[in-house]
Amino acid sequence: MKISSRTTRANGIRQHYLTAGDGPPVVLLHGFPETNYAWRYQIPELAKEYDVIAPDLRGYGETDKPSSGYEKRTMAMDVRELMRALNLPKIALVGHDRGARVATRFAKDHPEVLDRLVVMDNVPTRIVGRELDAAKAKGYWFFLFHLVPDLPEALITGREDIWLRHFFSDWCFDPLKIRGEAFETYVKAYRAPGAIRGAMEDYRANASDVAQDNADASVKIACPVMSLWGRDFKLVGEMFDMPRVWAELASNLVTHAIPECGHLPHEEKPEGINRLLIDFLAGWKG
Repeated sequence: MKISSRTTRANGIRQHYLTAGDGPPVVLLHGFPETNYAWRYQIPELAKEYDVIAPDLRGYGETDKPSSGYEKRTMAMDVRELMRALNLPKIALVGHDRGARVATRFAKDHPEVLDRLVVMDNVPTRIVGRELDAAKAKGYWFFLFHLVPDLPEALITGREDIWLRHFFSDWCFDPLKIRGEAFETYVKAYRAPGAIRGAMEDYRANASDVAQDNADASVKIACPVMSLWGRDFKLVGEMFDMPRVWAELASNLVTHAIPECGHLPHEEKPEGINRLLIDFLAGWKG
């Protein structure tokens, strides 16, 4: 399966994306601390039936890293304008972590061009904030640290490997799941100019994101939604009642807790995740 690496200008920035296959379009949005490389196990399988597009989010990977535009409404518009640039009238959308936040905002802002939605290992930002207590604040320390202006960039630059090793080891059921070529690929990506700042600005948009989400909190996502998460990730599956969380956002909902899995289901349990995706996407005919 040939996977092509391409760029196009959309929503005022140069967007990098991977693409493969032919058929109804499926867009994959990565999370933190990843890039679109995260979907390396999904793209070849999904591309057997679908036109798969996996962009680097604004601020990440090979996509531009501007100084602004990281609130999720603008990042969702990045996806909408990418669709226009690629002449995609409607999509199925899969998002993990930060990408799931973008995908959720996309589902609220652009329901007419979305057929179905998958969200992986994500508690919406407004719900994290609403339910934050001492135990959750300890687990979500990085939410707060990444908000501090300039200091994270100063402390992380030159130590990207230490920073990333912490997250990958702490967040995966197998602490050495992301190693070797995969780990080095991520380290290289986050050593690129502006990459740390881009990731930090994504988090620094939290206040705007919560305001946007509170404004239409009563509006449920219209399309079918599948929420899946790592059962053993302490910050999601262990801290939150995930079926209840996502029942707040979606009426047409299916949920799956993935056993012996942490924050990166698509990388930790790719075969099982691919089966769930293929089954959920089966009704998407374009």
